[in-house]
Amino acid sequence: MRSVLNAIFYVLKTGCQWDLLPHDFPAKGTVYHYFNTWRKDGTWEQVNREVREELRQAMGREATPSAAIMDSQSVKTTEKGGIAVLTGTNG
Repeated sequence: MRSVLNAIFYVLKTGCQWDLLPHDFPAKGTVYHYFNTWRKDGTWEQVNREVREELRQAMGREATPSAAIMDSQSVKTTEKGGIAVLTGTNG
């Protein structure tokens, strides 16, 4: 299983295609099967949540964040509003 995880991390880090996995790893079909199964059943979200919570606790914070901050640089918009685009007007 360690080889499967290493192969998944390799694809995610390098951005290579599943077909181009180096031959040191298990077969691409095997690796993709596990990745896709764990994606569908929520395993990746669960692992991410648990690692995030442990890290936050190690930093002396609450396990889950209680607030989020967004500013105008975080949320991009366009100059035209949605209705102007739909109607073809600039107003």
